[in-house]
Amino acid sequence: MNNRKWLKYWLFALLGVLVASYYPLSMGIRVIADMVMNGTVMKENYPKYIIPYTPVSLAVIVGVGLMPVCMKRLKKSSLAGGVLAAVLVFFAAELLFEQKVVVTGAETVTVLEDWQMFMCYMPPGGWEKTVTTYKTQTAVDILMGNYSPAFKLHFYVISIVLIITVLNCLYGFGQMIRTGEKKRLRALVLQSVCTLVFLGLCILACFTAFWRDGSLLVSPLSAGLMAVFFILLGMTAGVFAGSFLLGKGSFGAVWLPAVIAALMTFMMYIGEMILLNGHLYLFGNGFLFDSLPGIVLAPVDILIIAVSGGLTGWIFRLLNRKEPAV
Repeated sequence: MNNRKWLKYWLFALLGVLVASYYPLSMGIRVIADMVMNGTVMKENYPKYIIPYTPVSLAVIVGVGLMPVCMKRLKKSSLAGGVLAAVLVFFAAELLFEQKVVVTGAETVTVLEDWQMFMCYMPPGGWEKTVTTYKTQTAVDILMGNYSPAFKLHFYVISIVLIITVLNCLYGFGQMIRTGEKKRLRALVLQSVCTLVFLGLCILACFTAFWRDGSLLVSPLSAGLMAVFFILLGMTAGVFAGSFLLGKGSFGAVWLPAVIAALMTFMMYIGEMILLNGHLYLFGNGFLFDSLPGIVLAPVDILIIAVSGGLTGWIFRLLNRKEPAV
């Protein structure tokens, strides 16, 4: 009975992932068709944020598709096997798109990874109107100078977090159906909520770039959305770790997920700093928003990192109250 129920679950999960991936996959098909027929993708035909979300979708589909094999062959290491295969697929597809897809505009011809960089600064489609002003905004050409492929660090961090946490949920619920063990149920439900909300913010960012206009000083709306995005990224990663550490004592079950959440949020700040040539977006004016002496972070940035870790630790303190220590 459990085997039949599990098979239905797996087929439903695979179908759900395929349906959810319709738009990212259709974007990839459109781009590949343009490249085959024309050798380039015209700017007006470029689908928003094909990278990293088409490779992410392909990776998750592969990870879910391999679930029966991984669970049968790898047993307790099934999630690790599925994640490894998915991550390999992600980077293969990502690097292929980045290097082989060419975007052509009225005055520009560039590979996709360069085009994607422009779209980090402001809502897609708006950068062309002000691209000539970027280099004069500051003496160090903050927003457009000194291009480095390392700017993609934050794309890769987001992508890997999404792949790992989505597969953690699907594999975790699948294991519960197979074994009947429900110890991780509450943590997996929490993981699902965090991942879905974070994915929703990722999609919103794709189409709006959180309404940034290209300047370093962002609006209150943009600042609020970016803060929530950073906090949720950290919490999503922290919840992933914490879901495996329930009942492991205060350090393992509470403090370790909190530290991982804070570190992941800090890593996103590092990615943003690389993108902006050693600067960060400013959430406002005044002491709370100005960089502290000797570092690029402002008090508000440190607060965001602390909130990410603190909320994660508080949640796992609650989740572990009824969990027996091991």
